[in-house]
Order: sequence, then C-alpha cells, then structure tokens
Amino acid sequence: MSTKKMWGGRFAGVTSGIVERYTASVDFDWRLYAEDIRGSIAHARMLARQGVISAEEASAIAGGLEAIGREIEQGAFVWRPELEDVHMNIESRLSELIGEAGKKLHTGRSRNDQVALGFRLYVAGRLEGWRAGLKRLAAAFTARAGENAQALLPGYTHMQPAQPVSLAHHLLAYAWMFKRDFERIGDCLTRVKVSPLGAAALAGTTYPLDPASVAAEVGFPEIFKNSLDAVSDRDFVVEALSCGALVMAHLSRFCEEIALWANPNFGYLRLPDGFATGSSIMPQKKNPDVAELMRGKTGRVYGALTALLTTIKGLPLSYNRDLQEDKEPFMDAEAAVADSIEIMAAMVAALTFLPERMRQALRAGFLNATELADYLAAKGLPFREAHHAAGAAVALAESKGCGLEDLGIEELRALSPLIQDDVYAVLSYEACVARRTTPGGTSPESVMAQIAELQEWTGA
Repeated sequence: MSTKKMWGGRFAGVTSGIVERYTASVDFDWRLYAEDIRGSIAHARMLARQGVISAEEASAIAGGLEAIGREIEQGAFVWRPELEDVHMNIESRLSELIGEAGKKLHTGRSRNDQVALGFRLYVAGRLEGWRAGLKRLAAAFTARAGENAQALLPGYTHMQPAQPVSLAHHLLAYAWMFKRDFERIGDCLTRVKVSPLGAAALAGTTYPLDPASVAAEVGFPEIFKNSLDAVSDRDFVVEALSCGALVMAHLSRFCEEIALWANPNFGYLRLPDGFATGSSIMPQKKNPDVAELMRGKTGRVYGALTALLTTIKGLPLSYNRDLQEDKEPFMDAEAAVADSIEIMAAMVAALTFLPERMRQALRAGFLNATELADYLAAKGLPFREAHHAAGAAVALAESKGCGLEDLGIEELRALSPLIQDDVYAVLSYEACVARRTTPGGTSPESVMAQIAELQEWTGA
C-alpha cells in the first residue's frame, strides 16, 4: 500500500503501486542490513564527536540500531516494501524505537553516500570470504599433488599428447592460479575499502564532518577525494566481478578436465559418488554433473560482469538510479563464486586418480619422442636432423603398434648410427620428467619445491 515517503515533502500525491514494486529494492538489499547498521553507528558516533548531535543521542541511535540488528537476525523485523530499501526500513524502525533522536541519524549524509558505504562494506566482506576459500582450495590441490608425485600422465598442447608430466605438476598449475586469484582480490580490496561517507548527495555537506574517523571505525584505510566520484563510482563492483570471473574461469578449466578425464576414453580418474549423478534410463552412466554445472555457472558470473559494465557505460555524473542495478548481479555472482570454491575443494579431495591408465596413454602417444631428438642433438647431430630421425622412429613404432622404448637397438641404429644402448635410459618416462629441472619444470625437485612454497603460503 502506498504511503507518504520519507523524502516526500514536496509531493502532493502518492507513488503508484506498480512504480513502488518496480523501484523497490528491499527484497534483495535487505542482505546489507549488517553493513548499513555498522556504517550508521559509525556515522552517529562521528556526529557526536563533531558536536552535531549530543552524545546521548548518538548512544540512543547506536543502541536502537543494535536492537534492530537483533530483530533482523531473529526474524522478527517486518520489512515494508513501500519504504523502498534496507536503509529506509532501518531508519523508519529506528525512529519508532527511540523517537526524535532517530530522525537525526541522517544528518550530514544522503542515501547516495550511505548506500555506497554499505555496499562497499558488503563487497569487501564477500571478497575476504573468497580469499579464505581460495587458500583452502589451493591447499586441497597441493595436498593431492603431494599424494601423486610419482604418477605420470600426458601433458597436452592443442589437446594432443605432447610431453610427459607428473600429475602433481598438473595439479599444482591450478594451485598457482588460485594463488594469483587470492593476490588479485587482495589488490582489488585496496580500492573497495575507500569510504564515500561525507560526500552526501554529490557535493559534500555544510556540516563539520570527519569522514576519516568514520572510515577508520569501519576498517577502511582511505576516503574519497572527490564527492561526485564517491557517490557514482561502481568500479569496485566491476573489479570484484572481474576477479570472480577469473576465479570461475580457472575452476571451469579444471571442470573441463574432470569431464574429459572421467570419460572412459581417457579414464584418468573415477568420480566420487557424492559429486556425480546417474542417468534416468542408462544404468551404466556416471555423469560429471557437478563439474558441468560449475562450468555453466561461469557464464552466469561473466553475465553479471557484462551487465554491470553495460549499466555504467553511459551514466553522467553523479548518482543515477540505474546504479540500483549493481547489487543483484553481484549477489548472484558472489554466491556462485563462493559455493564453487567450496565445492571444488571438496571434490578435488574426493577424486580417485588412476595412474596406470595415465601410463597407458603415455605409451600410446609417443611422448618420449622429444627425448630421442634431444638425445641425438646431444650426440652432435643438428637438431633439425635429430627431429627428423625421431619422427621416423615414431612412424616405425606406430607401424609396429609399440612404443619407442620397445623398438630394438638395431631398428633404432638404422635410423641413426649415433644411437647406442644408453638411449633406453633416456626414453624412460621417469627420465623424461626427471630431466626437466629448470625452475618451474616438472622434475621431482621442482614439484617438491612448489609444494613446499604453497604449503608455506596456505599453512596446510
């Protein structure tokens, strides 16, 4: 039902019911209640320190807001859509609880800077949650790497077998991606944690405010330098969504590998029952639905990022109501990112890897061909000629249905007289991996160094 608005002094008529439904945001922004209360308490205390309101009034405001927080947490708070948003609902209830002092809370601020502060606090809290989850996720990948340091599988380029790598090395590649995500989000937080309070509607205020003290109280190290920018900036949400999109991209890449590796044509892993589903008509099926759905949710997060970029691209300074459309995309994406991080950590811990099947794939792909070329080059044969000889060896082994390591010494010497019995030690897949000793390579020494560094970072 339409009623007189808190901002409606110059309006003679009431808002249309359909407009109220169209413009209200309380059905989703109620999630900002804790951040709104936190920012409002800091604002009230600052007003008292600056002599704008009395200490008694500030105390009553803080006590009333804390009581409202408890009502919301206990499910006793009545949300009123006609009050539009979380901020007006809380302010209205505050006046009901403490009377005239509640009406002084909004002194020196606007909903524009109030909303911006509350949402910045909300985004910052969720990003900190992502960071904590990413550390646990990287720890899960690192732990599985440590368990599989001896397992070897084909490394791929162009989705074609290329060279052997350890399973540990493959898993650690993802751990490093998630560490970068962690660091990237930390960098983003430096721009999220900037307080806009004091900008008021757009031009600042005549009240003697101390915005820096409010920022310090809510844990933000910086305040905005320009009031127009303060109330209209949503870069922080775009950047947060960009970070989330990259997290999902990295998760989705491994989801793709789970789907491939679980296929019997690869057979590199067995899906845990808790992270797979069956078919309604095909009893033999065990589908990687969790990985597929996570891969699908990646597009949803990308969509949120694109939606907000589209929203802000044509906005003149300063605040415009379009910016109400910043919250739902972030909230939806945030839930997808947080849940995906948690689920992937649990799924990785439960996967059963099948090293013997990986080794069969090594033999089928002639992944030691590069070793043969390098062996001949080390004997003095120009690399291009060595490459040609190794290619001929692959063709011979393929025609015989065997691996390079299964060819006889005379067959190999027919391709190049430089080949001696010592070639078989070089063609060993373990030797192929062990010889990759450059920093960041797949050798056991490099892998163990990576594991040690990641364990130090994750604390696991």
